Amino acid sequence: MNIQKNQIYEVRITDMGADGEGIGHLEAPLDREPKGGYTLFVKDALIGDVVQARIVKPKKGYAFARLEKILKPSPDRVEPLCPVARQCGGCQLQALSYEKQLEFKDHKVKNNLIRIGGFLPEQVEAVMERPVGMEKPFRYRNKAQFPIGTDKNGRLIAGFYAGRTHTIIETGDCMLGIEENRQILRIVLDFCEEKHIRAYEEESGRGLLRHILIRKGFSTGQIMVCLVINGVSLPDEDELAARLFERVVGMTSFSVSPNTERGNVILGGSVRTVRGAERIEDTIGDLRFSISPLSFYQVNPVQTERIYRQALEYAGLTGGETVWDLYCGIGTISLFLAAKAKQVCGVEIVPQAVEDARRNAARNGIQNVRFFVGKAEEVLPEKYEQEGIRADVIVVDPPRKGCDAACLQTMVRMAPERIVYVSCDSATLARDLKYLTENGYAFKKGRVFDNFAQGVHVEVVCLLSKLKYRTSEAEVRDYRTGELQQAEVGRFPAATMPGRERGGNQGSTGAFQNDISVVCVT
Repeated sequence: MNIQKNQIYEVRITDMGADGEGIGHLEAPLDREPKGGYTLFVKDALIGDVVQARIVKPKKGYAFARLEKILKPSPDRVEPLCPVARQCGGCQLQALSYEKQLEFKDHKVKNNLIRIGGFLPEQVEAVMERPVGMEKPFRYRNKAQFPIGTDKNGRLIAGFYAGRTHTIIETGDCMLGIEENRQILRIVLDFCEEKHIRAYEEESGRGLLRHILIRKGFSTGQIMVCLVINGVSLPDEDELAARLFERVVGMTSFSVSPNTERGNVILGGSVRTVRGAERIEDTIGDLRFSISPLSFYQVNPVQTERIYRQALEYAGLTGGETVWDLYCGIGTISLFLAAKAKQVCGVEIVPQAVEDARRNAARNGIQNVRFFVGKAEEVLPEKYEQEGIRADVIVVDPPRKGCDAACLQTMVRMAPERIVYVSCDSATLARDLKYLTENGYAFKKGRVFDNFAQGVHVEVVCLLSKLKYRTSEAEVRDYRTGELQQAEVGRFPAATMPGRERGGNQGSTGAFQNDISVVCVT
């Protein structure tokens, strides 16, 4: 097909990509299932839509397109609550019913486990438990960071960047955030207009106000406001503090964070409290946490508690275990685990986070935890090889890039009985599970948690159990499910190790049907 930029085509959307874009095929009849054809990726289109799409970037075999008009809406399409949902791009799925959002995310995770992890579809269906959604999929975020700019008339505005741009889409009330955001933004922007305080300009590096950060402890009602500024102080900042504390219920902390660096890092390296407390507090379960503007703290406290309880259940602690919590942040998971473990050791690369973790342990009277500053892939080998510290259970909660290779290798050498993997990116999760199941572990259970309703991201908690080998027995265990199979010794290939090529098409789920290794009993 001779596809040109700006051409408009009618297409039926039959699938959705990992980022929520609709997928259709030009040569497929509108009333039948597709059997190939030129593929269009259409932002803002949903499964079941019939749309007009304008070609934006044509490629060989596929093109990216912009939604021009919905000719026939999907039965699962709903009216977004946010009036700028499409322009903002932060809520890629807000036009999709919440039930279908959960289906999409569950399918996305399973597809990554099959396509990237190499697990068979039936294996994935067997181990994955029912996804956990939200009862109230709006107003769940306890933190928001609003960039500040000006409109064409020079008026100060706050909002969010449109996808893959630095163009601010003005919104005074994000439907995912707390209701107090709207009032706080209005107070700050009105004050800055009165005092002739200019917004920061990325191109020139001029202007003072860069971002407004707002956090709320859902269980305590405490609110924090931190202004990120291109300077040392804000003119008449005490007057602004007085307005916030007089008008905003729950106002607890007001601070500024100087950031004079050119770049996209939001907060500066320090925070100066103008009025009130340096921190706010919140609770997850029975634990109380202290949170600064710089602290990493999960944005969805309701789902976070469910995730941590699932991780604790998967860990299977009886009170005598030594547990390592890698990428531990401010110690939230570590302190959950400490209630059921003999000892918990947490590792985190950010010194400020480790200080917070120690402070949170003391605040909650928990003494059987230790926290180490450093990279997990460096601290873990050091403590294991030089000090002989062992692990019965390892819990990992890495960033989206997943676990470092050296960290995975050390985990395998330490040979804990169980590994609990908490992931915020199912693609890197699948990659890491592939390595672990090729090196002595069985993927036993997994569960999707919707921490980011209306968006495409999702959290997953997985349990892996160590396999014990007996090469003399005529039994084999599928390396990925842990299922025992009867067989003759010597007829089955050994486990594929890192760096060794498999036969067959690795992109096909069928390539792993005979990927079993000799003898495995738990």
